[in-house]
Amino acid sequence: MVKKWLITGAAGFLGHHLVEHILRVTEDTIICIDKLSYASKGLEKLRSFDALSNKRVQIFTIDLINKISPGIEYEIGEVDYIIHLAAETHVDNSIADPVNFVMNNIASTLTMLEFARTKKNLEKFIYFSTDEIYGNAPGNIAYREDDRQHPTNPYSASKSASEMICLSYENTYKIPLIITNTMNLYGERQHTEKWIPKIMKYILAGKELEIHSDKNCENPGTRSYIHCRNVADAIIFIINKGVIGERYNIAGEKEVNNYQIVKMIHKHMNDFQKSKDLPELELKYKLVDFHSDRPGHDLAYRLDPSKLATLGWCPPVGFDKSLEKVVFWTMNRQQWLE
Repeated sequence: MVKKWLITGAAGFLGHHLVEHILRVTEDTIICIDKLSYASKGLEKLRSFDALSNKRVQIFTIDLINKISPGIEYEIGEVDYIIHLAAETHVDNSIADPVNFVMNNIASTLTMLEFARTKKNLEKFIYFSTDEIYGNAPGNIAYREDDRQHPTNPYSASKSASEMICLSYENTYKIPLIITNTMNLYGERQHTEKWIPKIMKYILAGKELEIHSDKNCENPGTRSYIHCRNVADAIIFIINKGVIGERYNIAGEKEVNNYQIVKMIHKHMNDFQKSKDLPELELKYKLVDFHSDRPGHDLAYRLDPSKLATLGWCPPVGFDKSLEKVVFWTMNRQQWLE
């Protein structure tokens, strides 16, 4: 049976990958909602795979801090699944302008929860959250779904607060809620404020990279990365196998420190240069103590993948080859680094 998905933030980074994946692996229809902020680059991400001309896709430009109008509600009609991805996600922006950042993320979530209350056929409401709600993961700690939350910056606090509001709607209004917590995303067409495309942009420009490390500038911070298409695969798996009222970690494919990933990307970029008979690119970098100047930046985040793995899901594509593919793809399409 054909299902109808409503995806918020559908023109954004993860959102457009999810739309593309659903179109490839299902016959379902998709309602796309996005306010087209600076991060989306208009509809270019959706346009890149002809979503705008696909009869299975409808697109509405809405700022979800406002109530969805009756006319647009009528056009959307009933939906089977709501995937609430839309959010401000850049930690630096949350530190620079916390009030607007937090208000946006909470208000947009409330808008979608209120919308969901009116949908008689709604089967699942997935709230997409982050590993950062648990705070720093020292040593070998990997947080499980039922561990305490300890957000350390306005971004992670806005996601934790939104989770609690979602839980209250599940309890009070019986919203068919599932929460997912996910690690650092990467993939094609990512905004250059994020670490992987930022590395590429700086290397191409010959600029010095500042690599986040501890206060002694000796040990780089680490992150666990997961490709957006793996996350999209996990979301479809959770739609089919996930239990309402549960929370699932979508853990990273691989944990690497900030210096290691810079070296990996630099190598892949020079492999690309060599394949095109182009000169090698120089790497300039220094380790810096970000945390003293930028409180709220943690050295490591880590999630335990066991719960979702027990259900039968693991990332279908590994990190090393996937990262190489993303670098080569981007080197061939450097307009996405503008």
